[in-house]
Amino acid sequence: MSSAIDQAFGIQARAMSVYAKRAEVIASNIANADTPNFKAKDVDFRAVLAEASQKADTGGAMIKTSAGHMDVNGVTGGMTLKYRTPLQSSLDGNTVNSEVEQANFAENSVKYQASYSFLNGTIKGLLTAIRGE
Repeated sequence: MSSAIDQAFGIQARAMSVYAKRAEVIASNIANADTPNFKAKDVDFRAVLAEASQKADTGGAMIKTSAGHMDVNGVTGGMTLKYRTPLQSSLDGNTVNSEVEQANFAENSVKYQASYSFLNGTIKGLLTAIRGE
């Protein structure tokens, strides 16, 4: 059943979780804009989606090479944070640029809302099909 639901929603459900995590990371960057030696981080969206599509090709499970390997699906979420390259260096070692972070936060919010609208439309379409309308 879950694979049928995953097929109906496509990658949008995973994208929404990545957008939510990215919003948290960007908010943390903005909150630490004045913290000395704080390094701005971001989520590599393309790498996360590439990993998600690779997992979809393998049925969503990790490939185990030994029976003794543990099943760790969902533990890390597959999202590794990367440090953002600063546009301009600061004297205190902080790499956060408030204007860039605010623009990234706004862009991320728009993408989250677009994914939400897509999923909402998909759910409404499925309900219409189920009801036979």
